[in-house]
Amino acid sequence: MGYELQEDVGPVTCLEHGFPTPLVRWHSHEEFELHLIVATSGTAFVGDWIGPFEPGHLVFCGARLPHNWISLDAPLAGVMLRDRVIQFLPEATLEAALKFPEMHEAARMLRRARHGIEFFGMGPMAERHWLKIKAARGLKRLWLLCEFLAELSQCATYRLLSNTRTEESGIDELHAIHELIARIANDPAMPLTAAGIAAQLGMSIGRFGRLFRRCTGCSFPGYLNQARVTRASYLLMESGEIVQVICRAAGFSNLANFNRQFLRIKGMTPTEFRRQSRLRLGSFEATSPTPPQDVDAQ
Repeated sequence: MGYELQEDVGPVTCLEHGFPTPLVRWHSHEEFELHLIVATSGTAFVGDWIGPFEPGHLVFCGARLPHNWISLDAPLAGVMLRDRVIQFLPEATLEAALKFPEMHEAARMLRRARHGIEFFGMGPMAERHWLKIKAARGLKRLWLLCEFLAELSQCATYRLLSNTRTEESGIDELHAIHELIARIANDPAMPLTAAGIAAQLGMSIGRFGRLFRRCTGCSFPGYLNQARVTRASYLLMESGEIVQVICRAAGFSNLANFNRQFLRIKGMTPTEFRRQSRLRLGSFEATSPTPPQDVDAQ
């Protein structure tokens, strides 16, 4: 997946990957992360912030700040390269930044990174730095990272993204939320309720709801509906099942609610979504020398 082992390169590691991939998931970690999007557009989730991204989108995430990027315009076959990432552990970097006066501005930026920082207009510069850091080893790699951080600390066009304070929630609780999100991604049709999950986690419904919103930026019912509508979209494109069957397969027990949530999230009804997806498929087949068999053929 383009990931370097720390024992091979030291404390500064580089990562590149496409979409979809198992690496694209709601998660957090101890490392600082500089995350650059080089292809596709979609929705970014950084702490409790949700917003759009496109190529050139550059975000600096602090330690334990949950994050994820979901592409909404990727082709069905996916893309080979979407993300270029640099990760490094915070302790030594912060200590050096505090000891050397030349790095005081970088130290302030590192502290702000706990909220997530989006930099504007820095995409091409960030990609050049990533390529140089990727090619270097040892002290040179560390020096090139400091050079990159120094340039970012001079950028005046940025914004802080998240109000999430990761210190308020225990690591075990955050891990439980991350596992729940992974379960929903694998099978959004599971019968889940906020009351049932809160009981499993040993917390009140109110605390579970606040923790889930703090981690994802939206309510548990809203997140679950989004995941189920996404699954229904794939079934509408890839299967010939009637809408009522897809409604149940995606986890909705009520057709009227399914239609309402689908319209709210996708901006069209399930039937219209299927019609438009088949129009696009028909356009592709018209230009293909060996078109696939029509899934609706009797």
